Amino acid sequence: MNIHTPEIDRKPSEQEAAEALALLRQWASKASDAEIDRLDPAVGGLLPGAVPYPDLSRTYPAGFEADEAYKASLPDLQNGPASLIKGARQQIQHVGISNFRLPIRFHTRDNGDLTLETSVTGTVSLEAEKKGINMSRIMRSFYNHAERTFSFGVIEAALDDYKSDLESLDARIQMRLSFPMRVTSLRSGLQGYQYYDIALELIEQAGARKKIMHLDYVYSSTCPCSLELSEHARRTRGQLATPHSQRSVARLSVEIVGAQCLWFEDLIDLCRAAVPTETQVMVKREDEQAFAELNAANPIFVEDAARSFCGELLKDKRIGDFRVVASHQESLHSHDAVSILTHGETFAAQSLDPRLFNTLYHAG
Repeated sequence: MNIHTPEIDRKPSEQEAAEALALLRQWASKASDAEIDRLDPAVGGLLPGAVPYPDLSRTYPAGFEADEAYKASLPDLQNGPASLIKGARQQIQHVGISNFRLPIRFHTRDNGDLTLETSVTGTVSLEAEKKGINMSRIMRSFYNHAERTFSFGVIEAALDDYKSDLESLDARIQMRLSFPMRVTSLRSGLQGYQYYDIALELIEQAGARKKIMHLDYVYSSTCPCSLELSEHARRTRGQLATPHSQRSVARLSVEIVGAQCLWFEDLIDLCRAAVPTETQVMVKREDEQAFAELNAANPIFVEDAARSFCGELLKDKRIGDFRVVASHQESLHSHDAVSILTHGETFAAQSLDPRLFNTLYHAG
């Protein structure tokens, strides 16, 4: 048997190359895209009508600088013509960014300024004939003001900037943060930090602006019915019984009106006045006993909680419209007891976010 070894180093003739090319084109014309990709994606460029893929550099150009002329030549699809719009040409009420984080300095009532990690949501309205927005402008506008001590005045400046940059009718900025506040235990005198989920929101709609503060307040709720039933068992049968109580969360959303400042601490104090059984940070035995006594002195249904918060909110002239959402995360039942109370038009709504109460769980 004769075995012919191919001449590996021999340069094929032009005729041989032409025949190989014709065979490859014939194969490619009948092969699937997957088969072509497995062999070599470049083979697709051999088919009739195919545009040859350019030979591009694979080295990052570290020294390249984008001058004004080059930047002006860059494509900007978001600001393209209305012909690029997909779907219905309908106004979008809010489009923008969420959970853009940066450190922000806040004034506090009791402890000077604090720098806290803050999550920003910024949105604007989009007219029906506009393709989209450049979302990076929202971030840039915010950074222009982030070095200043923060207040609603600075949020307004940031909103003015990106509302102007994006030529929008309506706009909204919301900042979420975890606010630390030192609290003292009930009897031992120990101190620790309680953290409060707070959000500041500035809304502009139809030329009118509203300032909103949201606060999650975590407390213990002892069921009045369970308390009475436990006492009945003790009195009538000498049977020891314990009423059920559970960790509960109320989310207060308030419209800030007038020129006076509503401090974070003011809204927290208002919550404590309405429902004094706030969960504790530092606890010794005497504090645990005191907390049991405090709960027994303040048994509360979820309806009572909503109305108690409402009563305190109505007293404060710095607060206009408001909403109270309360969730008592039951230790008796496999479900929660919930309530919603609104005052004024700002928070009135026919529909309810189907996952609203799921957001009221306090993870600690």
